[in-house]
Amino acid sequence: MEGEPLTALFTPALVVDVDKVKRNAQKMIERYEKLGVQLRPHMKTHKTLECADILTGGSRRCIVVSTLAEACFYADHGFDDILYAYCLPFDKVERCAALSERLDLFQVLLDHPDALEQLKQRPLRDGRLWHVWLKLDCINGRAGVLHSEPEAIRLAQAIAETAGVELTGVYAHCGNTYNCRGVEQIQAVSQETTSFTLQFMEKLKAVGITCKSSIGSTPSCSHPVKDMALLSEVHPGNYVFYDVQQSVIGSCSLEEVAVRVLTRVIGHCPHRNQLLIDCGWSGISLDGGGKLPTGYAVIEGHPNLKLLSMTQEHGRVEPVSGLLDYSKYPLGSMLTLIPYHSCATAMMHPVYHVHSEGRLLGKWTPTRGW
Repeated sequence: MEGEPLTALFTPALVVDVDKVKRNAQKMIERYEKLGVQLRPHMKTHKTLECADILTGGSRRCIVVSTLAEACFYADHGFDDILYAYCLPFDKVERCAALSERLDLFQVLLDHPDALEQLKQRPLRDGRLWHVWLKLDCINGRAGVLHSEPEAIRLAQAIAETAGVELTGVYAHCGNTYNCRGVEQIQAVSQETTSFTLQFMEKLKAVGITCKSSIGSTPSCSHPVKDMALLSEVHPGNYVFYDVQQSVIGSCSLEEVAVRVLTRVIGHCPHRNQLLIDCGWSGISLDGGGKLPTGYAVIEGHPNLKLLSMTQEHGRVEPVSGLLDYSKYPLGSMLTLIPYHSCATAMMHPVYHVHSEGRLLGKWTPTRGW
């Protein structure tokens, strides 16, 4: 199919504009080179070798993953300096140990003393150290020990004092930027997370501990505040593709979104004033329902169309207002969906079709599993 137009694809199909991917990646690289902060790109959005090479500038070093399947996939293909940024699952300790003993640098994350106890019970061979990041909750409200609680310092001290274990860094997710609208709000949340993290680093110094610091989210890293230059690392991920959600937040413009889902009209339903398309939730996900005036996605070039609802393999499309002119949407015609959340949409597809200026270049195959 190389060289053929996108219309040659069977639908639904996820298509990736490689030129936009490269531009998005290069902007982030240059942004943090200028700030003097290490960029550790997250692999969770795309989960492919090709995209990882673009994000790391071909170094195959310094990445972050959210599943052990991703960690093993990248390790098997020559990547190193991998941070498994998910609070240590006790059923996967042995697999983490195997990666720690195999790679130059494999790093784990924890937020509870019981997880540290698991590492104590599995010392690494040949004098190797467990490289541990402490997960800090800076009012994000997901995983992590609360930054203001004394137990956070106590846990950091326990990690630092444990034989066979090194406290490598402090890791915070700036996920509450996803509630923002506009750069000013994004930067206010970014500043708060950065300040909480840097204050915690000062508390560590006061008890004789020095280590790295890292925060991340695509909104915060797309519009960094000045104090982020005081961090060791940042770890955004979605920016490689971006999506409608990021454009609504203010991280990017809709033109910077690098992914689309192609779908075809398979039915006319004039009694409901609707079209049927061959993309259901299994082709784009249900993420974003009720958050857009155009439904679950933006239908490119058709601002008056709304992806109202989906079953597994069908989508119902209706006009935002007025009656459909079915002559504009004959059966077999193609529509292009810009996904609300590209991470969720990408997970629906076993292969991504890569193109440049609408001409197919090949396929990227993501890893799957946990």
